[in-house]
Parts: sequence; C-alpha cells; structure tokens
Amino acid sequence: MRISETTIAALLLVLGGQQAAWAQDAMGARGPVPPRPIPGVALPEPGALDAPSAGAASLAPSPDAPAAHTALPLVPFSSARDAIRAWMRDSTAGNQAGAVRALEYAAAQGHLTAQFKLGRMYAGGEGVPANDLKAFEYFSKIADENADAIPGTANGRIVGSAFVALGGYFMDGIKGSYVRPNIDRAFDMFHYAASYFGDPEGQYNLGRLYMNGQGTRRDARQAARWMKLSAEKGYAPARAVFGDMLLRGAEGVPRQPVLGLMWLSLARESADPDRETWIIERHDTAFSTASASDRTAALALIERQQVAGARAPQR
Repeated sequence: MRISETTIAALLLVLGGQQAAWAQDAMGARGPVPPRPIPGVALPEPGALDAPSAGAASLAPSPDAPAAHTALPLVPFSSARDAIRAWMRDSTAGNQAGAVRALEYAAAQGHLTAQFKLGRMYAGGEGVPANDLKAFEYFSKIADENADAIPGTANGRIVGSAFVALGGYFMDGIKGSYVRPNIDRAFDMFHYAASYFGDPEGQYNLGRLYMNGQGTRRDARQAARWMKLSAEKGYAPARAVFGDMLLRGAEGVPRQPVLGLMWLSLARESADPDRETWIIERHDTAFSTASASDRTAALALIERQQVAGARAPQR
C-alpha cells in the first residue's frame, strides 16, 4: 500500500512538534531556555471544553488581547512615543482617564514599558479597577514576546520582572478565571527570571521554592545559593532569609552566626519599615539572643564593608 506524500508530511509535522516539546523539557534543567508558552489570550475558555457543574461560579471571559480595555475609546495618537508623552502630560495634570487611554494605545503598539506599567496598575488597582486577569494578560504578552531580551538592559529588567509577576500568579492562580494554581509553572517563571535575567526578586522566590520543596525537591544548598545571589544585590527579604539560614544552619549549609547577624543587619537597614516589619522583628530577635562576641564581630564586619564601599571607585 502506497502512502501519499500528504500523509507523510502530516505525520512528520506531528512528530516534529512532539520532539520539539521533549527537547524543550530536556533543556530546561541545563540552561536558560525560555519556558513553554504561557497560557494567555489564545487559550479557549475552560467552559468551552468542560460543562460547568451546577452552582459553579462563572468564569471571567478572556479578552481578545491584553490591551482589550474598551471602557475608554483609543485616541489616534501619531505613534507610541507620542502616546507616552501624552501619558506623562496627563499624569502630571491629574487626568487619569487620559493617562490610561494613552498607555493603552502605546501598549497596543507594542511599547514594552506601557505594557508593564498597565500590568502593574491593574495588579495593584492604581488608577484603574484592580483586575488580576488583565494584569496577567499584560505580563504574559511581555514574557511571550520578549523572553530573549538582553539581561542587564532596561528592557531585560522589565521582562525579568514580568516573569516574576507571572510566577506569583501561578503560585495562587486567579479566582474565577482560567489561570489555575500551578506550582510547576511558577517554578519555571521564577527560575527563568533568576537564571537568565538575574532578577533579585526572582532569585529570592526561587530560593523559597527550594527551601520548601515546591515545584522541585527540597534543597537547602540551592536555596542558600539563590538567596545569597539576591542578597548581594540588596534585596532585603533575601538578606533576611539568608542571614537566618546562616544563623541557624541547615542541611548542607554550615552554621555561621556572625555572617548571619551581618546579613540580618544589612536586611534591617534596607527594609521598608511599613511593609517589611517581619525583617525588623527577625533582626531584633536574632541580636537579642546572640552572644556579645558574635554581635561585636558582626558589627565589625558591617563597618569594614561600609568603609570598603566608601573607598571603592565610582563608576
């Protein structure tokens, strides 16, 4: 029996797609390979596939695109840059509606900063009604289209932060939407932000997953490694957790109380006193129970670091 060329081509297409997926999964553990496509606007609504059970809450409809906010008509700006100028002007003048309209135009034109700003606004309800699904859509678009942005650049920092935001959404899911809790996808997001973009918040969150064995096996050494990388970049929560790890010691992490107290002191200095009171409390508890010699040695280490930092040439 002869097999037509069309049939052979179809089989190769199917097998090729499957092999590509296997290759991506295999590479994930070896290097900074972009994660698999993020659930976004192309996904069908869950209700279209599964009949909802009686009494189940209805799911929020997925917009046609991340910028599908239609409460305000889009103004025909001449360009994304023109829209950004209008956003700055309207924001300064207190015209929030005009500012949002300008941002949405720029975002629809692919302006990365506008997309990220809108994602943050919808996530926090800043100037717009809080809408986690809209925020997720904006962050997804950024990550899907810019995963190969150059680390260390302004765009790279934006994309890294978008991956971190997606990791947070995958940790908890978004109630009433197709975004379900998925710890494996959260691990993917944090790992990519941490390893490829070097994002300090991503490194901290990845360290937490290793500490708790979420999305991966529990590994105190890996947790300490990522916490240290984040702490060295000044991220206060990572400084506090890394200091606590050294203070207590853990499997594969030798106890170093003086270094632990030093990192806790640095964490307290950089902590937000309103939002990060747990860091201040952890620092105060650690110092109140430490020996006088350990406290003195830790403070001496901090002083030496400050002197060395003051003498370092400015770049």
